[in-house]
Amino acid sequence: MQDKLFIDLGGERAVAIGRYVADTGATVRQAAAVFGISKSTAHKDLAVRLKNENFTLYCQVAQVLAKNKKERHMRGGLATREKYLCLSKKTGKERIGNL
Repeated sequence: MQDKLFIDLGGERAVAIGRYVADTGATVRQAAAVFGISKSTAHKDLAVRLKNENFTLYCQVAQVLAKNKKERHMRGGLATREKYLCLSKKTGKERIGNL
């Protein structure tokens, strides 16, 4: 059986995380880091708990999360590019063409 205090804190946390994501456009990973919780907990707060606590805010957050989901393949590609650019600078080897 869940403790009432835990449920209340979860709802307040969900609203706080939701406001942060709606205001900043942050990803779930970034929001989790700011609030010191796991990505799973942050996602559950935003996707389930927030819907029950503040539906209007939930709708705003859902739009931000949808935008982030559409953009994630581009962010991943940029991160990989940065990684290999950094590695090539350290080793002094430059990439030729697409090889």
